[in-house]
Amino acid sequence: MKPQLDLTERQLDSEAVFDGVLLHVRRDRVSLPDGSTGTREYIVHPGAVAILPLFDDGRILLERQYRYPLAQVLIEIPAGKIDSGESTEATAKRELLEETGYVAARWSYITTIHTVCAYSNEKVEIWLARGLTHQGAKLDQGEFLETFILPVGEALEWVRDGRVSDVKTIIAIQWAEKILNGTWPPDK
Repeated sequence: MKPQLDLTERQLDSEAVFDGVLLHVRRDRVSLPDGSTGTREYIVHPGAVAILPLFDDGRILLERQYRYPLAQVLIEIPAGKIDSGESTEATAKRELLEETGYVAARWSYITTIHTVCAYSNEKVEIWLARGLTHQGAKLDQGEFLETFILPVGEALEWVRDGRVSDVKTIIAIQWAEKILNGTWPPDK
C-alpha cells in the first residue's frame, strides 16, 4: 500500500470575526502541507445531539419545524445543542422530552456525523431512543414545532422524493431501516 500524505494544516494565528449567542466565526491563517499559507474561515459550534425515536412497531417520531435560514418548514428528527457541562446522552434525553413529550426506556449511541465539515466544527451525535412513553412536551420559549409518527418505509420514500432533506434526519432514517432489518445492530 502506498504511504499516505501528511495533509495536516497547522494554525499560525487565529482571530474572532463574530461572537454570537450560539455561533462564533473564526479566521485562521494556516500553514499548508506544501509550506505555503492559506486562510480558513469557520464556524465554531458547541455540538449537538439528534434522536432517532423508534417505536417497536417500526414507526419513527418526526417533527415539522420552520428553519429561518431556509425560509421553510423542514421534517426532522428531534435534536438540540449540548449545554455546557452536559453529557450527550443527557442532552438527548432532555431534548426528546422538551420537543416531543416522550421519554425512552432504552438508549443507544448510534454514530457521530460532521454536518458541514468544510466550514464548521459542528458534530452531531445520533442516539437511538426505544421503549417510548408520552409524558407531554415542554418546548423552550420561542420554539414552535409539530410532531408526527411515520412508518420507516414511508420515511425512506420521503427521503427519496425530497420531502426530507435534513442530513441528520436522512442518516437516522437510513439507520432505522438497518436496525429494523437487523443488519446494523445499534449496540456495536
